[in-house]
Amino acid sequence: MAKAVYIHIPFCEQICHYCDFNKFLIEGQPVDDYLNAMENETKRLIKEHPFENITSIYIGGGTPTALNEKQLERMLHIVQQSFQPDLSKVEYTVEANPAVTDRGKLGILKKAGVNRLSIGVQAFQDDLLKALNRTHRSADVIKMIETAQQYGLEDLSIDLMFGLPGQTLEMFQDSVQKALHLNVPHISAYSLQIEKQTVFFNRQRSGKLPLPGEDLEADMFEYLIKSMKLNGYTQYEVSNFGREGYESKHNLVYWNNDEYYGIGAGAHGYLSQNRYQNVKPLPHYIRKIKNGELPLREQTHLTKDERMEEEVFLGLRKMEGVSKETFYRKFSIELEDVFSEQIRKLVQRELIISTSESIRLTERGTFLGNEVFQEFIGLD
Repeated sequence: MAKAVYIHIPFCEQICHYCDFNKFLIEGQPVDDYLNAMENETKRLIKEHPFENITSIYIGGGTPTALNEKQLERMLHIVQQSFQPDLSKVEYTVEANPAVTDRGKLGILKKAGVNRLSIGVQAFQDDLLKALNRTHRSADVIKMIETAQQYGLEDLSIDLMFGLPGQTLEMFQDSVQKALHLNVPHISAYSLQIEKQTVFFNRQRSGKLPLPGEDLEADMFEYLIKSMKLNGYTQYEVSNFGREGYESKHNLVYWNNDEYYGIGAGAHGYLSQNRYQNVKPLPHYIRKIKNGELPLREQTHLTKDERMEEEVFLGLRKMEGVSKETFYRKFSIELEDVFSEQIRKLVQRELIISTSESIRLTERGTFLGNEVFQEFIGLD
């Protein structure tokens, strides 16, 4: 049964050079038709897969705050009517771009009960932001955070990126320190992944993308971890750092392998042991819903083996690791009875620690996480 909601708003003022999420330039797009379709999809999903206890709602994109004020109010009204969240208990997050999230939109978010903002900062060097094709600049971040705090929106998260083209260790250190100076309770940091159908992918293929090497990227990650710890942030997941009580409930839904609604064009969801993805093009999405269908692009029912694999390689992203008791409760089999060889091998390589309660990454394993996760994929 679903514990969380992800809603995808695929509209942007500008397309970032690294982004491969489903997104469209907002100008001239059928935004109102999209919101109507999204409302109908939500009703259909809830009817077919009722929920009992939603712990988090996350509206991402794209750029949700690229909607105009009327559209933003409409979207938030759909969420309220559909899920009627208890805002004293539910984490309600909206992704916000500093360039298009002004005082008026922050007021609308606050009034609708949004209690957390995820702010796509990426870097604090304006030249680097320009190279990423971001619409905001460093000053926009500071202004938006100050305004959000004035509205009583204190649960703020900043996203940073490292391993960017032309990014030096000193530049990343500067970004980390500026993020810390803003005194937000949650910081996420992700290494750049070059994805197909992006500007960066095409530049890399033509030899025109000056990326930092693996050693420099590792130095950036090491600096991040040490700086977060020194400033009172706990690394509760490989890429996420929070002060006590500010760990993202929505992130943990994914890493705990819990089920969630995925709503909107291109959205991914997990319901009734089925992983699914919606169609991406807006006309296809809208048309399917007008025809009374769910807008599915693909759906896969997970076998028990696949669910056990996911339980481990997703759970290992958490610093607390995978609980052996929880694994047994979910699958009626001991973790070691399924993955004894993988666990033995990774313990020997000092990439994970195995105790009577859990398996979890070592410090070395945190830097080589993808190697660890790969070991748990592909049960015979």
